[in-house]
Amino acid sequence: MIDTPLTNLQIELLKLFDRNLSEEELLEIKVLLSNHFAARASDEVDKLWQEKEWNATTMNDWLKGDE
Repeated sequence: MIDTPLTNLQIELLKLFDRNLSEEELLEIKVLLSNHFAARASDEVDKLWQEKEWNATTMNDWLKGDE
């Protein structure tokens, strides 16, 4: 058993879903959460690209192993 305490997200989800969900509902929630976190990650990457002024040349250099 893992001795890590629950996160605030885990606690809130437990409160919200105090019932069994159908497999379809469970999948919808997984997709919703995945999309949410993917969008946040994408936003952070976009910010990083702008801050570092990276572009297609940068990406090509990475692919070739140039740094």
